[in-house]
Amino acid sequence: MWEIKVIIHHLPHQNNVQQIGYKLLSMFSFKGKRGEEVARTLISACLWNDSVESKSRAYGVSPQTVRNYVEEQGVEVVEKLLEQVRKISLEVLKGVREIDLSIDWTTKTWYGKTVGGLGSSEEGSSWNYATATTKFDGKVLLLAFVTLVKGMTKDEVVKALVEQVVAMGFKIRLMTLDAGFYAIDVLNFVSQFKYVIGVPVGDVKVYEEFDGEYETNSKRHRRDEQVEFRLLVYGREKGKRKKVVYFARATNLDLPKGEVLKLYNKVRGPIETSYRNIKAFLPFTSSTKFVFRTLIFVLAIVLYSLYTVFKGEVRREQFRLLLILLFSDDLFYLKDFLLKSIEPLINNIYLFSRR
Repeated sequence: MWEIKVIIHHLPHQNNVQQIGYKLLSMFSFKGKRGEEVARTLISACLWNDSVESKSRAYGVSPQTVRNYVEEQGVEVVEKLLEQVRKISLEVLKGVREIDLSIDWTTKTWYGKTVGGLGSSEEGSSWNYATATTKFDGKVLLLAFVTLVKGMTKDEVVKALVEQVVAMGFKIRLMTLDAGFYAIDVLNFVSQFKYVIGVPVGDVKVYEEFDGEYETNSKRHRRDEQVEFRLLVYGREKGKRKKVVYFARATNLDLPKGEVLKLYNKVRGPIETSYRNIKAFLPFTSSTKFVFRTLIFVLAIVLYSLYTVFKGEVRREQFRLLLILLFSDDLFYLKDFLLKSIEPLINNIYLFSRR
C-alpha cells in the first residue's frame, strides 16, 4: 500500500480529477431504478478495460439488464455524451475562432457474432467511426463524430462532420483528410476550403516524384464531372531492402511541396495517437447490438476527452488509476473488488514509479 500512497501524493490535480469523476457519473445517466448501477457498470468496464458483463456482477445487475437499458435509451445517451465531449473541447478552445481540421476514421473489429447495420463490412464483423478533430495546446480535441452505416457515401460523412464543426462557430483554416475519403464528390465539397487529402497511389498510377496538375478519370462520372487538383507524389524507402514506396496527396494549396506535406502530417498525424488512447478505454462486450457497441465507443471517447485536460501532466494509465484508486469508494463502490485486485495494481504502480 505504501507505493500507492507515494504515487498518489505526487500526482497533480487530485481535486480536479475527483471533480471529473463525479462529473463523469452525472453526465452518463439512465432513467429507471437500476439506471445508476448500469452507468457505473459501463464506466467501470471502461476504466478497467474489462468486459461489461463481468463488471455488471460487481454492481448487482445482470448483463441482460444492462443490455436492456442500453438498447432502450442508448441513442439518447450517446447524444448527451457527445454533447459533453463538444463542451470539453469548446472550453479548451475558448476564444479560438479559426482551426485546422483533421477528418479521419477508425475501424473497430468485433469477434464473434456479426452485427447488423455496419458500414465497413458486409459480414458485420467491423465498422468505421469517423471524427473531426483539431490540435490545440498539445491536445487533440474531438469536435464531431459520425458512425458510418451501410448506404452512407463518403461525401455525406464529410459534410456531416463539417456541418457539426461549423455549427460550433469555427472557421476552417485548413482541412486534412485520410486517403479513405478520396472520391470525386468529396473533392468537390472540400474545394471550398484549403485542403490536403491523401490519395491512393494505385488510383492515380503515378509511381515517381511528382508535383503538378492532375484530373480524375473515374468511370462512374462523366467527363464534365471530373475534378482537377494539384497532385503531389513522394517516395520513402521501406524495409531492409530499402524499397521505395510512393504516397500521394491532393491539394489546392499554393505552397512548396515540402511545406504542404509537412502541414498534412502536422494536422493529421496526432489523430492516430488519439485513436489509440480512445481504444485503450474501450471495454469488451458480447452484445451484438449496434447501439450498444456505439455507446461504449462514445463512452471511451468521453474518457479520452476528460484525459486530455491533464495531457502533459499525467500519463493515460496514471489518469485511469487515479479515477479507480482515489475515488473508488465514493464513485464506484469498488472496495471489495479493489481488495481482490490490489496485488496486480501495486505491481503496475511500482512500474510507474520507476519510470
